[in-house]
Amino acid sequence: MKRFLSYAILVLMALAITSCSGEKRKKALLPNISGHAGEVIVVIDKGDWEGAVGTTLRDTLGQDCKFLPQREPLYSLVNVIPSGFTNMFQIHRNIIVVNIKADVVDPGVKLRQDIWAKPQIVISIDAKSSTEAVDLIKENSRLIISALEQAEKDRLIANHKRYEERALAEAVTKMIGGSPHFPSGYKLKKQTEDFIWISYDIQYVTQGVLIYKYPVVEGENMMSLDNILAENSRMLKENVPGMFEGTYMMTSEFATPSIEYLKFRGRDFAELRGFWEVYNDYMGGPFVAHTFYSKDGKYMIFMEGFVYAPKFDKRTYLRQVESILYSFDWAKEDKKEDK
Repeated sequence: MKRFLSYAILVLMALAITSCSGEKRKKALLPNISGHAGEVIVVIDKGDWEGAVGTTLRDTLGQDCKFLPQREPLYSLVNVIPSGFTNMFQIHRNIIVVNIKADVVDPGVKLRQDIWAKPQIVISIDAKSSTEAVDLIKENSRLIISALEQAEKDRLIANHKRYEERALAEAVTKMIGGSPHFPSGYKLKKQTEDFIWISYDIQYVTQGVLIYKYPVVEGENMMSLDNILAENSRMLKENVPGMFEGTYMMTSEFATPSIEYLKFRGRDFAELRGFWEVYNDYMGGPFVAHTFYSKDGKYMIFMEGFVYAPKFDKRTYLRQVESILYSFDWAKEDKKEDK
């Protein structure tokens, strides 16, 4: 009996491995995704797209991005009717399929990956009626937005790691014990004992990352917005001069930055969003920042990604620097052998 059980377990393990291997081979054969970052294909009947369901989707995914100087939607939506959903559209990076039929068995919102291409996110909204579809979208709006945001971040982070400027990560790790992954093209612009400025510059566009550390003050709420901004003002004034004498980078006072306390891949941090500007000058733009404790708890670490692109929309540029912050990894500790 024991021999039979052992044999059965081995068979099940072999089947699981074969199934897993088969799935991996299937995904390996998938084509790469198409489409622009921030773009979503919505597969839905024309009548529902022009009715309440389409309006709800546009209100959810087409709402304005916060803390951008001009109006830009969270996502750019492209409607495709089901009969027109051919191979050309099936390999798109972000797809929402709305299925409204009276005989739908399991209404709900479902997330799937890499169905027709890789790395792809497919969100299915199955409902018995248009009214039910509207309710499902409203009830799951955060889930839908988060799934799309995470998919876009994961693609960017994978690209950063594939084409990484390793020397930059080494410099940052030496200062704070870990580092984001910087993609090809980013250059070290300034470095001191407790401050690093890394930048990617092309004509009319600058994407910068500022990283610094400062000591924890016992008894102070180091993660409060007031404390973070006070230290930020000091560090920017000292380290990021403008083009002219008497000018320097600062957090804009016209709109108070937002703050949200988040956890990502085991790292707790405060995320700030707002605008930066140059004191006594006309430069400015959006930023996103992460503040968190060092591993030993003795320092606060601040990482800010900012964009200057006066001639262009900024949604995609900001998401790119944001993904750099989210790619942060602590340095791996060397394992000491037991003696």
